[in-house]
Amino acid sequence: MIAPCPSGEGHETRLRGWLEAIPTPAYVADIAKIKRNLATAARIKRETGCRILLATKAFAMPVLFPLMRETLDGTTSSGLFEARMEREEFDKEIHTYIPAYKEEEFAQIVELADCVYFNSASQVERYIDRVKAKGKRAGLRINPGFSNSTVGGDLYNPCAPCSRFGELPAQFHRIPWDKIDILHVHTLCDSLHDGSVKLIQHVAENFAEQVGKVKAVNFGGGHYFNHPDYDVDAFIAAIRNFRAIFPHVEIYFEPGGALVYDAGYLVATVLDFHFNAKPLAILDTSANNHMPIVLQAHYRQPLQGAGKPGEFPHTYVLGGNMCMTGDVIGEYSFPKPLKVGDRLVFEDMIQYSFVQNNTFNGVPLPDLFVLHEDGTVQRASAFGYEDFRSRLGFPA
Repeated sequence: MIAPCPSGEGHETRLRGWLEAIPTPAYVADIAKIKRNLATAARIKRETGCRILLATKAFAMPVLFPLMRETLDGTTSSGLFEARMEREEFDKEIHTYIPAYKEEEFAQIVELADCVYFNSASQVERYIDRVKAKGKRAGLRINPGFSNSTVGGDLYNPCAPCSRFGELPAQFHRIPWDKIDILHVHTLCDSLHDGSVKLIQHVAENFAEQVGKVKAVNFGGGHYFNHPDYDVDAFIAAIRNFRAIFPHVEIYFEPGGALVYDAGYLVATVLDFHFNAKPLAILDTSANNHMPIVLQAHYRQPLQGAGKPGEFPHTYVLGGNMCMTGDVIGEYSFPKPLKVGDRLVFEDMIQYSFVQNNTFNGVPLPDLFVLHEDGTVQRASAFGYEDFRSRLGFPA
């Protein structure tokens, strides 16, 4: 543990108190903010009777699973290793969806998961009897032809042209509906309440026949209910209306980012400066390696104490310390000139970050830390040369 700051200081001040003590780059999960997000999930569950799962593709830090399992009903996995981790570390309901199952992995998945979702009629035909023989639930993901996704264009739109996600209504006649327990409709990404409400209404209006044949509907993830602009009351009302129309149907949601929205940081250090048309600062972190959302969706990561270009007197282009020209985090301005050794704290950096990072150029993976409510900091994981080396095919 790293010692806390003096008592009586505010939460952000406590953050600054240990800032100089941790090695960088480092991801830091903030317990106080995670609890805030879980409180919203608890309210939604309490007022609607729905069930909420953690999508570990967005966030998977087993040291925090005991806290999260107090509120959440389980997890949803997108691969065999996720499902295994969820069973070993979370061990509540496990729902698994993969677009196409590998034969050699399916036997393990059907043992680990409580519900197995299929992406197509052909996958149903191949595997559903094996799911039923194990006494597990079976789900079907459909493509409802509706999405309100605005992040990253078609990159994150499950209903984009030629999408491989979800069976189309034209193939519903091939589905043995008496064997399908859950209808799965995941079409959103970082969506505010307008998208959530419209999706729920769309399914009620256009897929009532299919809903009437199943025991539950899983409306997937992308419901960004901890964003300050998200109207949670409108979301709750839409869920209640759906349940009034289909009282026999249980409702699931499987958020990832919403549960850890604005609940953690990526801490980096300024290494050097350069000038090429604009002032440039080189950091010990990387957009490509550690902040994939920046390059994938052209997202501007919030940075503590900084503003938009020109907002403050000193503007810099922030870039990573690796060889890809496009490894640029963004352009930010600061009240004072940056100097070598300054620590920069990027916010909202524990969703879709360390679950996707890589060691390109031999850049080390950031260590993982947990910031407790009393200001103490716990190292959850440390990474070194062996983690880099083990992936590269060295002889035994």
